Amino acid sequence: MKNCFAYIRVSTVKQGEHGVSLQEQREAIQRYALRNAITITAWFEEKETAAKRGRPIFNLMLKRLKKGEAQGVIIHKIDRGARNLKDWADLGELIDQGIDIQFATESLDMRSRGGRLSADIQAVVAADFIRNLREETRKGFYGRLKQGLYPLPAPLGYKNTGAGKAKETDPAKAPLIRQAFALYATRQYNLDTLRQELHRLGLRNRTGSTVSRNGLSTILNNPFYMGLIRIYRTGETFAGIHKPLVPKSLFDRVQEILRGKTNSKLQHHDFLFRRFLRCFHCRYSLTGENQKGHTYYRCHTNSCVTTTVREEQVERQILTALQPLQFSEEERTYAAQRVAFLRKNRADDREAQVKSLKLTLTQISDRLCRLTDAYLDGTIEKAIFEQRKTALLLEQKSLQERLALLVTSAASIPDRLIQFLELAGSAYLTFKTGLAEEKRELLEIATSNREVDRKNLIIKLKPPFNEVANRFENAYGSPHRDIPRTWDALIPKLSQILSTRTDIPAIPDHDDLGRHDFSIAV
Repeated sequence: MKNCFAYIRVSTVKQGEHGVSLQEQREAIQRYALRNAITITAWFEEKETAAKRGRPIFNLMLKRLKKGEAQGVIIHKIDRGARNLKDWADLGELIDQGIDIQFATESLDMRSRGGRLSADIQAVVAADFIRNLREETRKGFYGRLKQGLYPLPAPLGYKNTGAGKAKETDPAKAPLIRQAFALYATRQYNLDTLRQELHRLGLRNRTGSTVSRNGLSTILNNPFYMGLIRIYRTGETFAGIHKPLVPKSLFDRVQEILRGKTNSKLQHHDFLFRRFLRCFHCRYSLTGENQKGHTYYRCHTNSCVTTTVREEQVERQILTALQPLQFSEEERTYAAQRVAFLRKNRADDREAQVKSLKLTLTQISDRLCRLTDAYLDGTIEKAIFEQRKTALLLEQKSLQERLALLVTSAASIPDRLIQFLELAGSAYLTFKTGLAEEKRELLEIATSNREVDRKNLIIKLKPPFNEVANRFENAYGSPHRDIPRTWDALIPKLSQILSTRTDIPAIPDHDDLGRHDFSIAV
């Protein structure tokens, strides 16, 4: 009697655990061995696809056959042994070496030319079946993506709802994911301390463990949470139809902090300008230090011309930058009248803005269609296509958020103008007399590019704060202070900018609100 191995296989672990294919293959091989007086000396069972190389148990069996541990091997069918031509070639080499390869359900004599030819044809058909299956799977995968559906497992904070359906938010974990973005955006946490805080709040991964550092980084970098689907393997981006957990403005803010992060060391001192100042020359963040009763911010690049700058000096320069935001009594009175006029016409104004945003969204959709046509026609390369498509999708997402805010928000543009003017007008006193956390919050909202060149602070005000600070120069190109004409030109600019910025909050409700030195009563 011949001594042979037996090899059985299914494509997935799930098929092996819940299906009957392995059992049926085993029984068919046992009947074949009994009819042909073959003794099976070892069974090799595998739960792995044969569409690509690298099956560990299959490769182990081949090595043992080459060592002469058995005279041959019995496989249930040709496609159970190989669905790619390279593995089939390995089996062919064994046959050429005199090792007997037999198939329990195929009447093929692998030692004859006709039998080998017939087996080769079946192997090619099996390989082509996999190619076709892969192509059809890819079509279905991209078909779902183009519909705005995510055909992969739902990320943390969402639930799978079945094929052909959008992911739904997880009522237990979604609020914690939102909180993760909000907490990180405060700059008071790094990845390690944020992990600890989220664990304390109750966030767990799918196995019930603490979210890992890499897992948290993946969450904070995943645009799925703001409504876009990104396939990292190919770099492609698609618009999703699932409900976003965070607005684009918050997601962008988190990305800026992640990109500007220099290290993940825990902070032992809560310095006022911690991670807020950057060296103009080497672009690294300045580190706070306490020396002789004063706080200094130091650049640790040895060759850098910027050495240290005192905290008091930085504060004075910030106050100088915020001083033009203060309003005179005459300005407050005239601004109040202009806002009151806008409020009377807010219905028409909102309708005009909605129409404008819808028109812009339609134009973006047309541009996406033309871009896709250009890519299909071969006039632009895939890398350029993906880059431009991603930019358009991000712009589309931003406009959609603005439109939703405009349609659903109870606060009109005049109301937001009041809130902003109160915040801007009180910025100087807020920073001068406020708590450290209030100062940091104000700097985050109102300023950008806080860079130190030797002892000098280079600071820029964000829109629309810069519009207010330069209101007289912007109006005429000279410091001529014609208040009515200045504010007639300024109010429309502020309205337009505020319709795009959703991260400007109302003035903080402190007990000593009067110190902010600005209010508009309409």
